[in-house]
Amino acid sequence: MTSGSEAAPAGLRLLPDPQTRLIAGGQVLVGGSPVRVLRLTPAGARQVAGWFSGAPVPESAAARTLARRLLDAGIAHPDWPGSAGPGQVPGPGDVTVVIPVRDRHTELARCLAGLADLAGQDNSKKRDGGKARENGNGTVPSPPCSPPVVVVDDASADPGAIAAIAAAHGARVIHRPVNGGPGAARNTGLAAASTEFVAFLDSDCVPAPGWLDRLLPHFADPAVGAVAPRIIPHEAGTSWLARYEGASSTLDMGARPSIVRVGARVWYIPGAALVVRAAAAAGGFADGMLVGEDVDFIWRMAAAGWRVRYEPAAVMGHDHRVRFRAWFSRRTDYGTSAAPLELLHPESVRPLYASWWTIGAWAAALSGRPLTATALTAAATALLARRLSTVTGERWPFPAGPPSAPDNSKKSSGPQDSGSLCTSLCRQRSTILAPSPNDQDNSKKCRRRGSLRDNSKKIGSGGDGGSGGDGADAWRLAVRLAGGGTLAAGRPLGSALSRTWWPIAIPAAIAFPRLRRPVAALILAPPLLDWADRRPPLDPARYVAARLLDDAAYSLGVWQGCRKHRTIRPLLPALGSRRRRR
Repeated sequence: MTSGSEAAPAGLRLLPDPQTRLIAGGQVLVGGSPVRVLRLTPAGARQVAGWFSGAPVPESAAARTLARRLLDAGIAHPDWPGSAGPGQVPGPGDVTVVIPVRDRHTELARCLAGLADLAGQDNSKKRDGGKARENGNGTVPSPPCSPPVVVVDDASADPGAIAAIAAAHGARVIHRPVNGGPGAARNTGLAAASTEFVAFLDSDCVPAPGWLDRLLPHFADPAVGAVAPRIIPHEAGTSWLARYEGASSTLDMGARPSIVRVGARVWYIPGAALVVRAAAAAGGFADGMLVGEDVDFIWRMAAAGWRVRYEPAAVMGHDHRVRFRAWFSRRTDYGTSAAPLELLHPESVRPLYASWWTIGAWAAALSGRPLTATALTAAATALLARRLSTVTGERWPFPAGPPSAPDNSKKSSGPQDSGSLCTSLCRQRSTILAPSPNDQDNSKKCRRRGSLRDNSKKIGSGGDGGSGGDGADAWRLAVRLAGGGTLAAGRPLGSALSRTWWPIAIPAAIAFPRLRRPVAALILAPPLLDWADRRPPLDPARYVAARLLDDAAYSLGVWQGCRKHRTIRPLLPALGSRRRRR
C-alpha cells in the first residue's frame, strides 16, 4: 500500500450516489457497485444521515474510516465544492502538462492555445495591481504556459514543425528518435516533470479555461492517485457517425461521478485526459503496449492501493473520429487490448459476469422452460433474503413486524475497523455485474436522476422503494437484487453476444432455427434500450446500426488479440462467485 492515509480527510463533505438507499429504519445502508449492504450502529446511522444532509466528516478516526469505506464502495462521492478545504489543494503551478504527439500539427496548436488561455488567467492574478510588466520595447511579452507544458514528439516526420508550434506557445519539447506509442511518450514526459502532479493530454484534446478547477481539489485527499474529467466532443457533428459518437463515445464515462476500479460502475478511464500524482505513477505506462496501456496503468495504480476518481463535473473537449474507416479501425484496435489486459489482470476483461443462478434461469427460459426459470429465480431470491435478514435484523422467512435494532453490544466477527459506527458489511453481488470494462453499457447508460436534495430525502426516509417499516426489507432488497437482476441480465447477455460471441452465435442461430428469434432479440435489445436511455439526436434504426457496427469492430479486435496472444480467456464468461485480490 503506497497511497497514504486510509481514512477520509476530516472536513470532507459527501454526496450520496443516486442509487444509495437506507432501509431498516435507517440502520442498513445499501448501494455501491457491486452492491454492498452495510449495517450501521445507531450512532453510525446518525452520522451517515448527517453527512448526506451536508455535515462534514468529523475528526473522529472511526467516522473517517467509515467515510472512506463509503467512498471506496461507491456508496458516496466527495463533494469538494461544498467541503471546508480539507488538506492542501494544489494549483495549476503544481502541475506539469505532458502532451504526446506525432504529426498532428493543427491539433497540437489548438491544444496549446487552450493551455495558453489558462496561462493568461493564471498570470493575470499574479500581476502587481493588475498591471503587466513591459519589456524594453514597451510591449507585454506572452506569458509562458502555466502550468508548465512538455510536448513529447514521438518521432514525427517533421520534428521542426512540432518544435516551432511548441515554441510559439512557450512549451518545452522533448524529441524521441523512435516511435514508441503514447505510453512510451507519456513516460518520457513523466520523467521530465519536476512537479508533484502531472496532467496527460492527448494532442486532439481541446482544453477550456478552468479545466483543472474541478480535478485538482480531489488531490487534497492524500489517498487519491489520479482523477479524470469527462471527455465530450469538441464540436457537435452532423453526420450519423458524429451524432452516434457524441452520444456513445467509448471515451465518455457518463454524467455520474465514480470511483474507478474493476467491478465499480466505471471500470476504467481513458488516458486522453488524466491528472495523476507523480508518486502514484512511479511505474509509468507499460512498455510495448500500444493500445490499452492507459487501462493497465489505472488498474495497476488501483491495485497498489491508490484511489482513482472520475469527475464528470470537469469536461474536456476532444476530436472524435467521425470518418467511418478510421472509426472502425480504432474500435478494432480497442478490441485487441482485451487479450493482453486479461493476461495482466486475470478475470478483469470478460464478456460476461454472471452467477450460476442467472445462467440457469436464462438457459431454462431460452430453451422454452419458463416455469423452471421462474423457480430458479425464486429460489435465488429466497436464499438472498435469508442472508440479508441477518443484516437487517429480521426474522426469516416471515418477518413478524418492523425489525428491531440490532444488538450492537455483541460485535460480529466481520470487519471492525469502523469502530462503533459499523458492525458488519455484507457484500451482495448482483446477478450480473457488468458485460465488460470496455463495454459502453457499463459506464454510460445511467443518468443522474433528480437533484441531490431529492435523493437525500429518499435516503433519509429510511425506506427502500416505499418500505413502510413492516419488517420486509430483506425480501424487498432480495427481489430487487436477485429477481430484478435476473430479468435485467438479458441486456449484458445480448451485449456479450454482439461484442464477443457473434462469430459463434450467428452461425448457431442459422443452423438451429429455434435459436433465431432469441438470438436476434438478445442482440437487438441492448442498442434499443441504450437508445431509449440516451435519446440521442439519431433515429433508432441508424443508432442500432451504428451500435452493431461498433460491437462488430470491437469483436474483431478481441478475436485478433486472442489469436495473437494464444489465449481464449477474453472469450470466456466469468461465472459464479469471484475472489478478487486487492
